[in-house]
Amino acid sequence: MKLNDADLKDRTVWEKSGYELPQFNRNEVRENTLKNPVWIHFGAGNIFRGFPAVLQQKLLNEGKSDKGIIVCEGYDYEIIERIYKPHDNLSILVVLKPDGKMEKKVVASVVEALTADTSQKENWEALVSFFKNPSLQMVSFTITEKGYSLTNAKGDFYGDVSDDFNNGTNLPKSFMGKLASLCYERYKNGKHPVSLVSMDNCSHNGTKLYEAVVTFAREWAKRGHVENGFVEYIENPEKVSFPWSMIDKITPRPALGVKEMLDKDGVEDIEIVTTSKNTYIAPFVNAEEPQYLVIENLFPNGRPPLEDTGVIFTDRETVDKVEKMKVCTCLNPLHTALAVYGCLLGYKAIYEEMKDEQLKSLVEKIGYVEGLPVVINPGIVDPEAFIKEVVEVRLPNPFVPDTPQRIATDTSQKLAIRFGETIKAYERSNELNAADLKYIPLVFAGWIRYLLAVDDEENPFTLSPDPLTDHLRQIVEGIKLGDSGPFDKKLEPLLKDESIFGVNLYEVGLADKVSGYFTELVKGKGAVRATLKKYL
Repeated sequence: MKLNDADLKDRTVWEKSGYELPQFNRNEVRENTLKNPVWIHFGAGNIFRGFPAVLQQKLLNEGKSDKGIIVCEGYDYEIIERIYKPHDNLSILVVLKPDGKMEKKVVASVVEALTADTSQKENWEALVSFFKNPSLQMVSFTITEKGYSLTNAKGDFYGDVSDDFNNGTNLPKSFMGKLASLCYERYKNGKHPVSLVSMDNCSHNGTKLYEAVVTFAREWAKRGHVENGFVEYIENPEKVSFPWSMIDKITPRPALGVKEMLDKDGVEDIEIVTTSKNTYIAPFVNAEEPQYLVIENLFPNGRPPLEDTGVIFTDRETVDKVEKMKVCTCLNPLHTALAVYGCLLGYKAIYEEMKDEQLKSLVEKIGYVEGLPVVINPGIVDPEAFIKEVVEVRLPNPFVPDTPQRIATDTSQKLAIRFGETIKAYERSNELNAADLKYIPLVFAGWIRYLLAVDDEENPFTLSPDPLTDHLRQIVEGIKLGDSGPFDKKLEPLLKDESIFGVNLYEVGLADKVSGYFTELVKGKGAVRATLKKYL
C-alpha cells in the first residue's frame, strides 16, 4: 500500500485495513479546480491537512462541491517537495480518540501544491493565473502568528519588506509582499472580489492580515509602483474582505507510534521528515477529534458551503467573543503554561503534565479562577463547558502526542494575546483588579525562568524557536541558578515591554509579583517545583 493515486485504485486493500477513502473522481475535481479555482490556501502544514482540507473533502464526498483546494507553502518549501509531491498531494488523517480508538482517512481534496517562490517561474506564474481567475472566492492562511508581521522587535521593517516596498510588485521576496503582488494582479485583471481568510491562532487575525496587505498597497502607491485605485480596492470590503476567524484543533507533530501503526497496516514510504527549517511533518497527520472553526460571514465573491461541514458563520462580534474565549482564556493560555513549566520540569508530553498535581491545578486556576470572570459568553459555545472539555478530555488525551517543546515555540509572540487581553479586561473592570492576579504572573515568571535554558534538575535544554530569543537572552544574561537577586533592574526592560506582555506590568501592578516569583524560581535545584507547591 503506497500513498499515491495509482495505489489508491485498488480500494479494497485500503478499505480492508480500515481506511476511509475519497468518494469522488479526483481527476475530474483536479481538472475543474485548475480551470476555475475557488479556494487557495497558504500554509501547507499539519493544521491545514488535518482540518480545512478534510472539510472540503466532506463537501466533495457529498457532491456539494466539484472543486478541490490549491495549497501553497510560503515559508518551508521542503514540505511541498518532500511530502506533497511524492504522494500526489494525498495525506492520511489519523484521528486519535481518548479511548484509544482511531479513525483513518485518506485526504484527497488538495489537487495542486505550489511554493510561493518567485524564483520558480512556473510555480509563480501558476499562482498569478489562479489569482487572476474571477472564480476564486477564498484565499485562506495558516502561516502562524509571526507570518503577518512586517516589523522587528524595535518596530523597524524587516529588510526584505523594505526592499519590496522599494522594488515594487515585480518578484517580491517577503511573504506579505508576494500576497499583495498577487492581489494586484487580481486588481489589474478586473478588480474581481475575493475573501482573504486568516485561520491562524491570533486575536483579530483578519485585521492583522488586512494591515499587512494594505501597508504594502499604500507604500507601493506612495512610490508610484501601483495605481491609487489598488489601495481603494484593498480597503473596500465589498471587493477584498478580511474576515476574522477562530480555529481550534490540536494537530501535534507526527508521532512515531502512529507511523508504526500505519507500517503495520502495510502503508509504505511514510517516513517522518524534519526539514532544514525544523518543520516536523510526514505523509500523515495525527490529530485529536474535537474541532471548531468560526468565521465572520464576509465573502464578496461567495464561498464553499462549509456550514454543511460544521463551520459556524456568524458576525464579527461573535467571532471576537469566541476567539477571546479560546485564545485568551479557555485553551491557549493553558497550553502556554504547560509548555513553559513542562520544559522546566523535564516533561516530553502534554498529557503527562495533566497527571502532575501542581500543573493540573495551575491550568485549572488560570482558566476557571482568573480567566472565566472576564469571558463574555459568545452564545454559540459555552465557555465553562469548553474549558471542561479542554481540561478533562483534550489535554489529558494520551493518544495525542503533543509536546511542551512544540507549544513553547514563539512564546514571546503569544503572551500578549494569551494573557495580556485578560489583564486588560481586569483593568477595565469596576469589580476586578489586575494586581490581584496570582497565576498568570506565575506563568510570566516561569517563562523568564525558562529563558535561562536550564531545567529544575540543573540540566541544560534547547529553547524552542522564537524570533526574539537573542534579545531575550541578552536581558537574562548573567543570571544563574542559585542567584538571590534582586533582579528588578535587570528585568525592568522586559517587564515594561507591552509588545511582549500586552501591557506594561509596572502600570498594572504585576511587575513586583513577577519579579518576586522569578526570584523564588531561580533559588537553585528544585526551586521550580517548590515554588509551584507553595502557590498551588
